[in-house]
Amino acid sequence: MGSPVVVSLNANPCRLFPPIINRISLRHFNKHVVGQLSTDNTFKTTLQCPLLSATNLYPSRNRTHVVQPIKSSYSDTTSSILGNSALSNFENFSLDGLKKAISELNPIRVCKWVVLGYLAVASVKWGIKTLLSPFFWMYFSWTWLFWPWYIAIGLAIYGIYSFSKHIKGESSVLEQLAIITSSFTWLTLVPPGFTNGFLEGWPFVFFLVYHYFFFLNTSIRKRMYGDFYPREHDPKWDIQTPVNHRLLYCVGVMVAHWFAAFEAPQLHLIPGGWSNLGIWGLIMLTVFLQYDSSLYLAKYSEKVVVPTAVVQFGPYRWIRHPIYASTGLLFLSYFIALRAPLSSLFVVAVCLMYYDQKAKLEEGLMVEAFGDEYTEYMNKVRYKFIPFVY
Repeated sequence: MGSPVVVSLNANPCRLFPPIINRISLRHFNKHVVGQLSTDNTFKTTLQCPLLSATNLYPSRNRTHVVQPIKSSYSDTTSSILGNSALSNFENFSLDGLKKAISELNPIRVCKWVVLGYLAVASVKWGIKTLLSPFFWMYFSWTWLFWPWYIAIGLAIYGIYSFSKHIKGESSVLEQLAIITSSFTWLTLVPPGFTNGFLEGWPFVFFLVYHYFFFLNTSIRKRMYGDFYPREHDPKWDIQTPVNHRLLYCVGVMVAHWFAAFEAPQLHLIPGGWSNLGIWGLIMLTVFLQYDSSLYLAKYSEKVVVPTAVVQFGPYRWIRHPIYASTGLLFLSYFIALRAPLSSLFVVAVCLMYYDQKAKLEEGLMVEAFGDEYTEYMNKVRYKFIPFVY
């Protein structure tokens, strides 16, 4: 028989805790508990409970238990808490790291974070204020009921995507149509729809007129060559102004259309009937001016781009650049239809400044190609865009 092991218990003799080894003795110190140390680190104990024997709740008998070491769940709980992503940041936080991050700051980063923080706070405040405004919900409901904004926004997104492909020369006919339709939607329909909450009358008319007007050149190419695609030609005849000039022109035209929508009276207050007969006359004049100018120029041009002669008849008898003039007249007709006089003057100024620069480049090429013949034409037809005016 091996040496006895003295084991201590708690005050309650009926609760058994993992035995704590105090010392090894050569004689029995406790008669109730006799433990033997085994090779598998378990204790075989014989337990006699004096309290239970005294009350006779259970018959007095010897019970042999195999006491395993108690497994604690504290370590598992702690590891799961520390493994939480929210607390892991605090676990990695140190004062030295904070000092290092502060030392790496520079004025540019500080300004950037200040601006981003300001924009974030301002956006949240604006969003909360808008959502809590009864006027917003009233206007929102009527606008989306009479004018489907989601269609306009979808067209704009698809138009931008198609334009990005068009720049790379990868756009299809449908994508080119999407570019034009999305542009005209945000020129003729969205501004009055935004200011009125609904659409009627002239915006719908000019939405269709704009499409027809800008497809006249394409229809002439289809009529002459059987398809819509331009032919290869000398790139010097692709007359383009600087990028910033084109960008300013596009922005100016867009601003003019939005300004006209704000300046004009409500759509239902614009008079109809015979009072609009003059506007229909302007529309017809614009369309015929564009069509005749493009057709005459195409007949005396190679591949509808490179001129082979100086055209001096048709609309070219009165002004030197009737195609550019017809574009400005189209915008002017729309603003007159909306009864927006200040916007009309603004869009005329935008078109004159842009097309004047483009006309100078074109006339330089014509003088280079035809010499005195084109110079004589310029002396004969002195007006560029507006007969007897400019």
